[in-house]
Amino acid sequence: MSNYESNPFAADDDVNPFADGGAKGKASGQSNYGGGAFYTTNPGSVPTAKSKLSPLPPEPYDRGSVTVDIPLDTAKDIKEKEKALQAREAELKRREQELKRREDAIARAGIVIEEKNWPPFIPIIHHDIPNEIPLHLQRVQYVAFTTWLGLVICLLWNIVAVTVAWIKGDGVTNWFLAIIYFISGVPGSYVMWYRPLYRASRTDSALKFGMFFLTYGVHIAFCVFAAVAPPIVFRGKSLTGILPALEVMIDSTLVGIFYFIGFGFFCLESLLSIWVIQQVYMYFRGSGKAATMKREAMMAAL
Repeated sequence: MSNYESNPFAADDDVNPFADGGAKGKASGQSNYGGGAFYTTNPGSVPTAKSKLSPLPPEPYDRGSVTVDIPLDTAKDIKEKEKALQAREAELKRREQELKRREDAIARAGIVIEEKNWPPFIPIIHHDIPNEIPLHLQRVQYVAFTTWLGLVICLLWNIVAVTVAWIKGDGVTNWFLAIIYFISGVPGSYVMWYRPLYRASRTDSALKFGMFFLTYGVHIAFCVFAAVAPPIVFRGKSLTGILPALEVMIDSTLVGIFYFIGFGFFCLESLLSIWVIQQVYMYFRGSGKAATMKREAMMAAL
């Protein structure tokens, strides 16, 4: 009797893989389990399809999404708004008329609001010849402004020359005097004679012209005195005139050159200043301002 082992996989071949798990378990004598990769050892714990999910919370109320009906203005509201606008317009016109009346009164009184605009990088004074000075007086005004700037240059160069003389052995007293000339001369000349001429040309005032003649005469006298520089105050070396230039040239040629340059500056300043006062005086007499000034002086005296 020939014995041979039976096929160990025969039992598995008889089992239908798609059969019911329970039946398969019973047939094979093994524990029940769900087929496939996602199996569970306890099939009874899986919820049934009849279970209900909890409802979603309610969405918040958005006011912007709701259309709001805006009531239109009634005829009464429109009339009230028109009255308010008319009252405001009348108030603006009244203020405009009041402002114009004040500006006219200021203009009649000769008061002019001056805004500082020169020099452009550091405004110190008000200066606007093309827009404020009449065309026939602009040339004289420009030359007068040049003489004011010329005086500034003369006094500044005077400080330089006296400083060089001080370094070469001269006393410090002359240097202090040169500083005083510059500090007092630059603003003093602007206030005393250039600004009166500017305002006289702008407003055509006879009294302002008279003040200019008086103070500008002092300016010309100072320039002539500085060009000569007689030895009256500390031997005259505080000013770069011709006399101290000749004296210091003996001791130091360099200091003498500086003094001679200053002498040339003061001479040029004196000549330009004489031309300006001559031109202003010709206009003053030709326009009849002399008679007007006499009448104003008589009225002021009375």
